[in-house]
Amino acid sequence: MTNKHTFRPFGWKDKVGYMLGNIANDLMFIFASLYLQVFYTDVLGINAALVGTMFLVARVVDAFTDTAMGRIADKTKATKNGKFRPWLLRACGPVALASFLMYQTSLAGASMTLRVAYMFVTYLFWGSICYTAINIPYGSMASVMSSESDDRAALSTFRGLGSLVPQILIGVVMPMFLYKKLEDGSQVVNAAAFPAAAAILAIASVACYIICYFMCTERVPVTEKKENISFKDTVKALLNNRALIGIVIVYICFLGAQMMNQSISNYMFKDYFKNTMGLTVMNAAGFAPALILAPLAVPLSSKFGKKEVGVIASVMGTIAFAGLFLMRTTNMWIYVAVSIVGSLGFGLFNLIIWAFVTDIIDDQEVRTGSREDGTIYAVCSFSRKIGQAIASALGGWSIALIGYVEGAASQTAAVNNGIYTIATLVPAILYALVGAALVFVYNLNKAKVLENVEILKARKGEVS
Repeated sequence: MTNKHTFRPFGWKDKVGYMLGNIANDLMFIFASLYLQVFYTDVLGINAALVGTMFLVARVVDAFTDTAMGRIADKTKATKNGKFRPWLLRACGPVALASFLMYQTSLAGASMTLRVAYMFVTYLFWGSICYTAINIPYGSMASVMSSESDDRAALSTFRGLGSLVPQILIGVVMPMFLYKKLEDGSQVVNAAAFPAAAAILAIASVACYIICYFMCTERVPVTEKKENISFKDTVKALLNNRALIGIVIVYICFLGAQMMNQSISNYMFKDYFKNTMGLTVMNAAGFAPALILAPLAVPLSSKFGKKEVGVIASVMGTIAFAGLFLMRTTNMWIYVAVSIVGSLGFGLFNLIIWAFVTDIIDDQEVRTGSREDGTIYAVCSFSRKIGQAIASALGGWSIALIGYVEGAASQTAAVNNGIYTIATLVPAILYALVGAALVFVYNLNKAKVLENVEILKARKGEVS
């Protein structure tokens, strides 16, 4: 059945609405990415290696829940309000509640068994169930809001801009409340601030999801499949999609590098530099490149191609963090400045990264005749979670390996040097792998993307 409704033209309302949806996502996601590990280690007193293991276990669970949600989204019949959009209302309440539950300090004095069980249950409930139930339909929605490549790039850009608000709030403002200075000058976490911050962010997320629902419109006709394609056939088709395999590697390494740098930065500034103000400054200054480059994201990707922009970004990130590793600076401001330079290219790349997914969805349909928006987005979402898990697991294991003492006011010089190595060398390697995957695996350059768009337009014209 084909949706024959007449909709208003794609425009600013859709872009802003879609941006608000990602603000809702990232108010919870970025808070967890930046501070959940340090909450577990320094508030609940859980061993860092165990925390890292938990993050990895959660991603194994996601392998099933993400793909299942993708299939559910694909098989759900479109309503007058769309195919994916209704999920925003269905899941916004549960995901906000689940996020709030992760940051409760009431069990800090309980047995270690109970604290660990609480950590596993609440994190899996949030990340593997509730967040999956809303994030995959939200991401899939971009492919049906417009069929135009530039419109989809614009949606990706606004989605990227939507990350800036949470990053500013959580990365710049939150450290002022989540950390406190003791009389001897050492920096420690402020446990009482975590539940309050989580509650505020959860409420704000619900509001943004609801606004996103009312501002966005699904326009691309949805054709219900007459034949039922099995899960096995879907997996086989996806495994034969070179572009999808390439972007999976990119997402894993890209997000791994970002999350590793962000999570270890808490320890870097708290213990190595002994000044969390540097964390606030770096987070604040890091947003400037994204704001400056935002107007250029669509024109540059349109002129040169998304793949090509990504390669340049990977080179910049690799050089910056490799330089920091070799430099081994003790000057906090030099570290901050070079980190910001490294993030310049990836600030642009991050603005268009979601447009890769819609290109892959189109390519899959051109090659197989089957459109699997939800399933492909689920695979990409899962790969991002794998990247997050790798960063969290490596971060937790490596912190434990170098001898980090949970809750201690200060660490040894050897531990601090180890923190520096982790914060610089690992991101440099991962950024290099991003560039390699784009060059040698991902095969959708500018010409191929435009060719696929025209093929699909012609097919729809023939049907009508």
